[in-house]
Amino acid sequence: MAERRVGTVSRGIRCPIIREGDDLIQIVTDSVIEAAQAEGFELHDRDVISMTESIVARSQGNYCTVNDIAADVRTKLGGGTVGVIFPILSRNRFAICLKGIAMGCKKIVLMLSYPSDEVGNELVSLDRVDEAGINPYSDVLTLERYRELFGYTKHEFTGVDYVEYYSDIIREEGCDVEIIFANQAKAILDYTKNVINCDIHTRARTKRLLLAAGAEKVYGLDGIMNEPVDGSGFNEKYGLLGSNKATEGQVKLFPRDCRDIVDGVQKVILERTGKHVEVMVYGDGAFKDPKGKIWELADPVVSPAFTKGLMGTPNEVKIKYLADNDFADLSGEALKEAISKSIKEKDANLVGQMVSEGTTPRQLTDLIGSLCDLTSGSGDKGTPVVLVQGYFDNYTNK
Repeated sequence: MAERRVGTVSRGIRCPIIREGDDLIQIVTDSVIEAAQAEGFELHDRDVISMTESIVARSQGNYCTVNDIAADVRTKLGGGTVGVIFPILSRNRFAICLKGIAMGCKKIVLMLSYPSDEVGNELVSLDRVDEAGINPYSDVLTLERYRELFGYTKHEFTGVDYVEYYSDIIREEGCDVEIIFANQAKAILDYTKNVINCDIHTRARTKRLLLAAGAEKVYGLDGIMNEPVDGSGFNEKYGLLGSNKATEGQVKLFPRDCRDIVDGVQKVILERTGKHVEVMVYGDGAFKDPKGKIWELADPVVSPAFTKGLMGTPNEVKIKYLADNDFADLSGEALKEAISKSIKEKDANLVGQMVSEGTTPRQLTDLIGSLCDLTSGSGDKGTPVVLVQGYFDNYTNK
């Protein structure tokens, strides 16, 4: 048998435009199988078929309107003065949610973290904060003080001054707004005891700190639109987290109940090809841009659903460690055979062993989801399904 010369391959699979009510299992399986036939490749056991969360949510019709958000906010927080704290700076992710929140309040005290939001979008550079002699861990800035120190600053990639942008959104809905800048959650309680904390990955801690400091009503974004409002879409686990702007008045929510879809794709592929593939739904990857300092994960998780074979973390040895240490005196075919033998005989759990140092101890779904997010892109590639082959192979597979 000829030796394989290719390892992991990631392919974007073109699909029809998905609409509400479409049979996603049928469309995904057809698209993958037709791509294999057209491009001349075969499916294998443990290939991974991944689909973007957006096509899952669209097929489910999991949408709500800004009016739905307003009604939910009004019911849960009373419709008076509400603190809205730690939102990310995003036209796509948060601005539409803010519009709905503003429609459900008389006044919003908007508290922005600085110098950047949770995922790394800068309001102002850390260098400028240092130069101003400000301690972002303790200092609370009013809007006037912030402007005095830093003026009007526009985001490097969007060209938007988010302080002004978010203020305008709130005022356009007939809601009063006051803006402060702080990184301690409890700072908002000097202004109001009713709070929506909009942070994503630190939300549980923020809520705990607020309640311990005397807050009366605290809802994370995961607590808004976590049940239907007049027949709307919803997400019982994540609420508005993971949502995206659909239209000027409508939000596409993170998909719900996706396990049946991933299991269904796995089942149909097995029936049609005889191959046991793994299947997952993915949103944002989990990687950071070193130039813009933006961490990609604005979704609450990379993968809201996946088949059982994608549970866990990699269990890999570091080939360069073996080459430089255990087998430093070998080369050529002898080195290849020694490393192959080590891989075949590796322990079932390498945690803590030097031979695994430098491998990536992240969840498989986070790693594969990041690969898929980079493959599908966020624009006009038209490949909302990604087929990853050879991910679970190693140096010894022929």
